[in-house]
Amino acid sequence: MRAEGIDNAAGKQKIVVELYDKFFRNAFPKMTERLGIVYTPVEVVDFIIHSVDDLLQKEFGQSLGSEGVHIIDPFTGTGTFITRLLQSGLISKEQLAHKYKNEIHANEIILLAYYIAAINIEAVYHSLVGGKYQPFEGICLTDTFQLYEKGDLISDLLVDNSDRRKRQKDLDIRVIMGNPPYSAGQVNANDNNQNVAYKNLDNRIRDTYAADSIAINKNALYDSYIRAIRWASDRLCKNRFNSKVNYNSNPCRDKCQCNGVLGFVTNAGFLEANTTDGLRKHLAEEFSSIYVFHLRGNQRTAGELSRKEAGKIFGSGSRAPIAISLFVKNPEAKQHGQIYWHDIGDYLSREKKLEIIKEFNNVNGISAIGGWEQIIPDEYNDWINQRDDSFYEFIIIGDKKGYKSEAIFSMHSTGLQTNRDAWVSNYSAETLINNIRSMVDFYNNELRKYEDICTKLTKDEWPNIDEIVSHDDTKISWSSSLKSKFSRKQKAEFDKHHIVNSIYRPFSKQKVYFDGMFNHRVSKMPNIFPNNNLNNRVIYLSGSGNSGKEFSVLIVDCIPDLNMQHSGGQGFPLHLYENDKVKSDDWFSNAKEKSSTVSYTRKDGISDVALTNYQATYPKETISREDIFY
Repeated sequence: MRAEGIDNAAGKQKIVVELYDKFFRNAFPKMTERLGIVYTPVEVVDFIIHSVDDLLQKEFGQSLGSEGVHIIDPFTGTGTFITRLLQSGLISKEQLAHKYKNEIHANEIILLAYYIAAINIEAVYHSLVGGKYQPFEGICLTDTFQLYEKGDLISDLLVDNSDRRKRQKDLDIRVIMGNPPYSAGQVNANDNNQNVAYKNLDNRIRDTYAADSIAINKNALYDSYIRAIRWASDRLCKNRFNSKVNYNSNPCRDKCQCNGVLGFVTNAGFLEANTTDGLRKHLAEEFSSIYVFHLRGNQRTAGELSRKEAGKIFGSGSRAPIAISLFVKNPEAKQHGQIYWHDIGDYLSREKKLEIIKEFNNVNGISAIGGWEQIIPDEYNDWINQRDDSFYEFIIIGDKKGYKSEAIFSMHSTGLQTNRDAWVSNYSAETLINNIRSMVDFYNNELRKYEDICTKLTKDEWPNIDEIVSHDDTKISWSSSLKSKFSRKQKAEFDKHHIVNSIYRPFSKQKVYFDGMFNHRVSKMPNIFPNNNLNNRVIYLSGSGNSGKEFSVLIVDCIPDLNMQHSGGQGFPLHLYENDKVKSDDWFSNAKEKSSTVSYTRKDGISDVALTNYQATYPKETISREDIFY
């Protein structure tokens, strides 16, 4: 009924995409989240295809129809990129048969999507050329990232598919285009929905993007879409992916002479996130030209900023900002690392954005209105919202890496990260006790089951705990740290001394079960708020991540939650507490040592260096550490 009366190719593709997208989101929500399944509007697909063709002609005097230009969509979904390529008119009828049979390739790992893509591509091709029905032999049922990790484990079962995989691996791919998956990883360990690890690919990210990033926490660099950018950048190098060469070697030693064009629509977070400074550095080094068409749509913002970001290109599929990026690798270019930027604008609905994309048609459409702004990265590899260097003239408040001895605070810490707020935080101490006792009992019962199984097996035969334990949210909330303790067969116990005051959200105090077992990360909070009887003050800053929220700061007098304001945070204490009998790391190990009768040595949070500097700067004033703190 939906398809009735649709007589144009774009409309038919839109129906396939929308129906499939809705089906997957409802039928397989966990797979949708883990693989980042979002299907691309036809307008975006067409823009990328026509832009790639324009750039091929401009840079290399070739087109998508030229013989020898191998094209791949490595995450093909329902095959929209390939079908629209066939329908684009950019490949002539004389070129089409050879191209279809030999030089167009696609990968898909989800079986249902693989079949829909194959049928979709074959039907479109048949509608264009007529005659005998021709199967599309360029499609592989495979995980693109896994393809270069290890051998084909099911080659005996899928012989034809295995042969296609082998042929594809040795091809000189010149064009890569598509919509990569975008999942950074599971939010909740109860989902038992972890991303797959890729040793070779992740090592490449570690040795490039991560190695050149100044960020402390680099986990976001292993988001699937960033993996896709790393993989695709490498895949354009014909030498690196030759079957006789180790992926992690450097086959192009001095200067890579390989060329090609990469066109992706992705999360736009990499354009300005602190974590992706190393990624931006390597993109500028590895590509001669980069074109970024920023489509906005960041709905992880609020207020006026959210209204400016406006329409989400993928609708409900993503709340992140989105960008179309075109990367050109041309070793003969006179200049390298040329970055061009175009922002679609403020307050635009999704429909208006798609209309603009359609009107532009390709990168030349933006050039025609003088829309490309050239970006010169600064020394910190910032592309947009470049930092003001005068910031570094200010005194450092704190430095976890210990590089700066002149920091004002001798120590600082993130807030309490429980990863199970619903269980360990509550306004009612009585309800909190009941919740914790219930979770402790359930945990220990699961542990007994696991131990019973393990006693009958050798250690090498012990099962994965995710196959044994219940992931029922009404019984327990798992996290990686708790699973680690479980795998070590560590029993849980309830201890009333762990119930302390906390500030969960601004001006919202609660009771929290402060415990090394059932808190995911306690950071340095045991040195700041050892128990309810010791007073302290903490200046708590909102997180430095790209949250889209305004900066804010509060002083609190009890344990702050990690996300008390938003996006994590850092606390700078007035005092520090130490106990010679209990090291910070062992603070939770002995219930008696945690009681309020234990004596602590109170030390100053403001460093000696800071006090000396302030007193020297203001010699006529009587300045104390508390003065500096406030």
